[in-house]
Amino acid sequence: MPTALITGASAGLGAEFARTLARRGADLVLVARSAEALEEVASGIRSDHGVAVEVLPADLALEGDVERVAERLRDASDPIDLLVNNAGFGLPLQFADNDIAEEARHLRVHVEAPMRLMHAALQTMRGRGGRIINVASVAGFISRSTYSACKGWVIGFSRWANAEYSRDGVTVTALCPGFTHTTFHERMGLAPGHEGVPGFMWLDAADVVRAGLRDAARGRAVSIPSLRYRLLVGLSGIVPPSLSSRVARRGRV
Repeated sequence: MPTALITGASAGLGAEFARTLARRGADLVLVARSAEALEEVASGIRSDHGVAVEVLPADLALEGDVERVAERLRDASDPIDLLVNNAGFGLPLQFADNDIAEEARHLRVHVEAPMRLMHAALQTMRGRGGRIINVASVAGFISRSTYSACKGWVIGFSRWANAEYSRDGVTVTALCPGFTHTTFHERMGLAPGHEGVPGFMWLDAADVVRAGLRDAARGRAVSIPSLRYRLLVGLSGIVPPSLSSRVARRGRV
């Protein structure tokens, strides 16, 4: 049976990835900060789908915890076939007003941790084969504070890695959803009705996950779920950054 390791698996897209993959027969390694929340998700999946679920609590802002997850990825005796780098959190867009320590933590979780975990996964995937999905965002294509900058890095690095390691049987896909119904916005004290974003712009988490898995299976470097967001990303390349920045202040993706 294939085995998938998913970070940020206690809620939102991470939990949706876990449930979807379990329905397809995959064993799981679930990673998140809260052991209690992880075990709750794991227990439900074991009961519903009968797959093996390993729980690995870790705070990916801490180097020691990242290394523990990396060690699991490097374990050739029980290899990981799919890595889903999903863990993340948002900050207010006003960079100069934010706590710089929180901004540094944000960078570690969104950039350094996925980089380290990808490096570890490649040690056992090269030659054997495997898939890596890095959850980015359409925000990575526009100008919007450090969140966009982090996601832009993820997209760029995923594109390069997919081209570089496809010859070794490894695909790397940046999954770039738009506004998605998950607990991400709720944890920031936000809700769809308060974002100034029309209802038709919101995506379902299950649809996002299916699109990401489908595009990863096809070897695509970038996956943008839904035609409307693909059109918006296309437009983002021709509008001035000052305009896209003003539009982006309306909400968070």
